[in-house]
Parts: sequence; structure tokens; C-alpha cells
Amino acid sequence: MWRLPGARAALRGVRKAVKQRSRADAATDAAVGAMERAVVRCVPSEPKLSLSFALADGSHKNMQRDQSEPLGRALSRIATNALKGHAKAAAAKKSRKNRPNPSGAAACAGTGPDPAAACEPVVKLYYREEAVADDVLNVDAWQDGAVLQIGDVKYKVERNPPAFTELLLPRYIMAGFPVCPKLSLEFGDPAGSLFRWYKESKPGAAESEDSGPSSLSRSSPPSAWTEAGVEERVYTPSNADVGLRLKLHCTPGNGQRFGPSRELESVCPVEAGPGTCTFDHRHLYTKKVTEDALIRTVSYNVLADTYAQTDFSRTVLYPYCAPYALELDYRQNLIQKELAGYNADLICLQEVDRAVFTDSLVPALDAFGLQGVFRIKQHEGLATFYRRSKFSLLSQHDISFQEALESDPLHKGLLEKLASYPLAQERVLQRSSVLQVSVLQSIKDSSKKICVANTHLYWHPKGGYIRLIQMAVALAHIRHVSCDLYPGIPVIFCGDFNSTPSTGMYHFVINGNIPEDHEDWASNGEEERCNMSLTHFFKLKSACGEPAYTNYVGGFHGCLDYIFIDLNALEVEQVIPLPSHEEVTTHQALPSVSHPSDHIALVCDLKWK
Repeated sequence: MWRLPGARAALRGVRKAVKQRSRADAATDAAVGAMERAVVRCVPSEPKLSLSFALADGSHKNMQRDQSEPLGRALSRIATNALKGHAKAAAAKKSRKNRPNPSGAAACAGTGPDPAAACEPVVKLYYREEAVADDVLNVDAWQDGAVLQIGDVKYKVERNPPAFTELLLPRYIMAGFPVCPKLSLEFGDPAGSLFRWYKESKPGAAESEDSGPSSLSRSSPPSAWTEAGVEERVYTPSNADVGLRLKLHCTPGNGQRFGPSRELESVCPVEAGPGTCTFDHRHLYTKKVTEDALIRTVSYNVLADTYAQTDFSRTVLYPYCAPYALELDYRQNLIQKELAGYNADLICLQEVDRAVFTDSLVPALDAFGLQGVFRIKQHEGLATFYRRSKFSLLSQHDISFQEALESDPLHKGLLEKLASYPLAQERVLQRSSVLQVSVLQSIKDSSKKICVANTHLYWHPKGGYIRLIQMAVALAHIRHVSCDLYPGIPVIFCGDFNSTPSTGMYHFVINGNIPEDHEDWASNGEEERCNMSLTHFFKLKSACGEPAYTNYVGGFHGCLDYIFIDLNALEVEQVIPLPSHEEVTTHQALPSVSHPSDHIALVCDLKWK
């Protein structure tokens, strides 16, 4: 009988031996490949382990046991569950036949004082063909490769195999748009996992009485499904798939082994796409990821769902937009396809709902090699994504303008100036705008680092002086990061600055100063005037120039978005042309059925000097 050695070192030796099994052991594993699985999840930081297996009657058991509990108690509980399952199965069979079942009764009912004990199956745990002693603790007993026997059925124990903790398909799927499943794994990673896509042979063919449209199944694909010919994480349905539901068969892995497979069916069938979108022509310029010397950068206000889904938006801001095109599920398809098609290295987004970041953007862009960080504002926030093959994240230095201005000594002089104008100060400190700052390091050349800033300044047309103050705080903070914390690293500053090229904010950024008599200091009238002169250290330029507009709605169009770059270290290699005016106005204005936001993405290729 296998017992726990007196020393923990001996146990570590056993575990090491398991990892270094001989080929003969591997052949044995192949021979028992037909065994049922008993999956054990045991994490040192948690007091309990979980055990999951299927009984012979078809029922599935999920047990939680203390890691410090003796094995014998866990096996006794398994025996009780197995006996209950057998009794339920026998009762159900008897009920279906609607007649007595003498043989079953004689076998299990018993006539003694403890009939259950007479039928309780033998439950044992074996490791290397030796029974594990009942006094061995669960944490040590349930080793990978052990065999659990319940009656005549044997289960191969898999300890901490790769497993999906979350697996979801989007609710709204359109032809021509990539389908990116949301998935989270434990003890595995997407790159080591296997994916296979199926589609219905004909509409509704896959429905069955015991599996709903979004059910998970462990069985092999039924005949109502045909392989789509795609064995990758992302599937882009074609027009031929319209009206058909999709199914994803996926097996979690980590490059060394695989865990239990799962299948997921789409709730709704594939719908027809909108045809040509405003970004389709732009994608012709961004078919491939740029070479290492270039940094393809995107800045995009994606229109938060919290703003798009209001009566005011539908009736006043965007009355020309078809209601379904304002729905989040619809717009997410367009946003995902647009961003994926740019093959960007850096993506700075504004007006990102937290749920959109987590449930839509992260899984979609992760599938295309991008990793993201998020900074909430109030109802929405900022997101910055970077290509993992080119950059790693060194540090984050996000701030709230209001909090930084009030509490950071870096802005003491500015706060003192503002204190001379109490009404203006009150207005500035009421704003919730934030600045996201990420320091990235080149994967290929660790000496190359870059400071990526992302913001969305105050929106009100009369808030010019507030935007000036916010920009002064932003530039002072960015200087601290790029000069004090990481001396000499270049800056890329993206965002929706809510300022046209004729405003004081733009003048301040490009020229490095703003005089105290600039008209924007009285942007909201004389009562809030706050005259002051400001300067900043950087030499910045708008990488995409000054387009006629980056925001185009029914009542306004103008250039509000910019990618400001550090001229001392970066230069522009290429600016991806914006959509033509005809494309933008095909459906009157933005957003529309062919464009998901009221803003237009800025895209450019930057080069290290």
C-alpha cells in the first residue's frame, strides 16, 4: 500500500518522477486512454480541492474537499454518491418499465439492517498500481496519473489539467466579420489550445430536445454539423454561412498536455453584413504587421455604449442612424473588424465601456496578438493596446486630472495660479477626465522604451480654458514620466482632445506656450476668465496633420483627435488615408450602418529616428 513518506522531499521526488516518466509509462497511459477522466483542481492558495467525474449512471459529480482531509473520508463520500446514483438510476429504470424489478431489488435492496452498506461499491485510489493509504492527505493523494476505481469503473486522475474557466461566443454574428470567442484558461494558454469550427448543415438542424441553442456538450460533433475547415481561434463566416449557427469545439492546452474539450454553439445564426464599410479601403494599406523599425499607431474614440443608447442620442444626436446600428452588439462587430484590420502595434481608444473592454476588445484583440490595459473615468474610460511580439509593459502611471492637480506637488504652481480664479478653479476640479500613461519596452531591443499617453479631454464647446488646464497637467505629468522616471524616452500622445486646430489647446501643444491674453481663457464668459501664461518642455507635432474632420455628426464636423509625437525621437513614415467624404456621408453622417462611431480612427506608421 502506498503511503506518504515521512519527508516532504520524498514526495517532491515522486512528483519529479511523474514528470520524467519513461516511454513504457507513456505507453501504459495510451493503453488506459479509454478510461473516464477524474479531474482534480488543487491550488496551494485555496483550502479546498475540487474533484469532478461522471458516474456509470451518467450523472456528473463535482465535489469540494479539504486539502488537509484524509483520503479515506473523500473515498467514503465518493462511495456514498455512487450508491445514491445507482439507486436513482435503478428507480428511474423501474419507473420507466412500470413493473417490479425483482432482480434489481434483490441485488441492492437487501433485507439486513444496513442494506446500503451491502451495495456500496468498492472505491479505491491507486498510484503506480499500489493502493493509496486512507490516511494520506488529499493534497498529496490525488496525484496526476493516479487511478480512481469506483466499482468496476476506472478513472484516470488528471491533476490541474488545462481548463477553460470562461468560454463565450458573441451574441451577434455577421458574415465577413471575425468571430472572436471570449475565453479564459487555467493552467493553459490559447496558443497551446486547439480550436475547430463547425456550421449547421442546414438552418435549425442542430436543435435537439436535450440541448438548447447555447448548450455545452462533451460528445463528438453530431451529423447535423459540418466542419467549416478552420482550426484557428478566430473564424470569419462567409455569406454562405448566413442563416446558419456556428459551433466551436475547443480543447484547452499548455504546449505539453490537453484538458477536457468543450463545445459551444452560437445562440443566433449568422446574419448578413452591411456590405462595404468605411474602413475597408483603409485596410488595403495595413494588410501586414509593420517591420520592427516601425510603430503603427491608432487613436480612436469608439463611442461608448452608455452614450449611444439614450433617447437623446437616437432622436437628437444621431437621428439619421438606423436604430439597430446603434446597438452595441452590432457596433462591436464593426469595431473588432476595423481594429484587427489595421494590424497596429499601438491602439489608444477613448470612450470604452468597461464591459466592452473586458468582454469584447480584450478577447478580440488578444486573438490578433495585442494586449491591453484599461483606465476607468466614470461611466467609461480609456484603453491602450500594444503588440506583444514588439512590446512589453514596463509600468503604468495613470492619473485623474482633478486629483493630480489638487494633490501632486508637480502641479503646485499651476494650482496656485488657478486659485486666483475661484469660479474657474471650481469648474476645473469638477471634471472627471483622466490620463492613461504606459511605458513600453521593445522586445527586440531593451534599450528602446517609449511613453504612450492616452486621454479624452473635457467635451463642452465652451470648455476651452478647462482643456488648457487639463493639457498643462497632462504634459507636466508626461514630462515627469519620460524625463525623471525614464530619462530621455520618446512620447506618443494620443486622444480625443475635443479641440480643433484653431483652439488654444492645439496652439499650446504645437508651439510650447500659450499667452495669458488668449481668447480661450474666457471661453465660458468673463465670469470664468482665468488669464495665465503656460509653457511646456516638449517639441510635438500632429503625426496625421490637421484633417478636415475626425468627428462627423449631423450638427458638427471638425478635427478633434490627434496623435502627437515627440519630434526629437520619432518621425512619420506613413499616414493611412482617412475615408473619403463620399464614404463618410453615404448614410448622411456618423455613426451609420457602415461605421461604428461618430469619430474616425487616426492611423499612422511612426519610425524611430
